[in-house]
Amino acid sequence: MSDDSFIREVEEELRNEQLQNFWSKYGKLIIAGAVAVVIGVAGYRYYEYSSAQTAAANGDAFMEAVRLSTDGKTDEAIAAFGKIESEGSAAYQVTAKMRLAVELHKKGDSEKAVETFDAIIADTAADENFRSISRIRAAMILVDTGSVADVDSRVSPLMGPGSAYLPSAREALGLAHFKAGDLEKSFEQFEELAKDSETPSNMRQRVTVMLGLISSQGGPVRENQ
Repeated sequence: MSDDSFIREVEEELRNEQLQNFWSKYGKLIIAGAVAVVIGVAGYRYYEYSSAQTAAANGDAFMEAVRLSTDGKTDEAIAAFGKIESEGSAAYQVTAKMRLAVELHKKGDSEKAVETFDAIIADTAADENFRSISRIRAAMILVDTGSVADVDSRVSPLMGPGSAYLPSAREALGLAHFKAGDLEKSFEQFEELAKDSETPSNMRQRVTVMLGLISSQGGPVRENQ
């Protein structure tokens, strides 16, 4: 055997011995790590599958609750929306809560309906549009059941320039003032809506009716009339 062959054989034996030592020391950790990666990937895939299944189940439950509402089964709809709101996925909870409030109002429980809308308003994690719509819906209920201050406290955050919900906020406040007998302040809100080019066409019709009603009750009259 040549010297070179002997040296290569010794080096090979050393490498084998080092590999054996390394594996005996760290082999279990390597296997455990590999298993953890496989379990992690499998767990993520199961999470995706489970989430999709949950979302589908929540969607089906929500549509069933809507069907109950459409069929006039208010109590059953309240129970169905309430279950989704408390047990459903985050994507459906706020929407179900809004529908729950609507059903409660439909049933005649205005106080509970306003409380439910207020809970959405107070939920800083909820979508801002949902919170704004809840402000308008609560305010409209309070036009009949509350005071001007109650209505104003809900809609005042929506009264800023450029607010997409400004017309609805003005309408709610104008109605609250009219119901309270303050024709001057009611006129102010509806007059602003009449002059605002951003006022939706369907609302503009109601504004015209309200301005005529205010003037017929002895309130201000528009200058161009």
